[in-house]
Amino acid sequence: MKNGKAPTRGQKKIMRAHGLVPENWLVVKNLPDTLEVVSRTALKKIGRKPRTKTISKSL
Repeated sequence: MKNGKAPTRGQKKIMRAHGLVPENWLVVKNLPDTLEVVSRTALKKIGRKPRTKTISKSL
């Protein structure tokens, strides 16, 4: 898995619109129509698959 990046201001707005707290998520993929994010806490847990979500950019 690639390293996640901190979300930009626009990405934070999209995350809040979908009910996510941007401080708890990192952006893995930024595609034109979707945004794939991974949980910060899941990355810290050893031996578990990180929790990822794919959210749509359109509301």
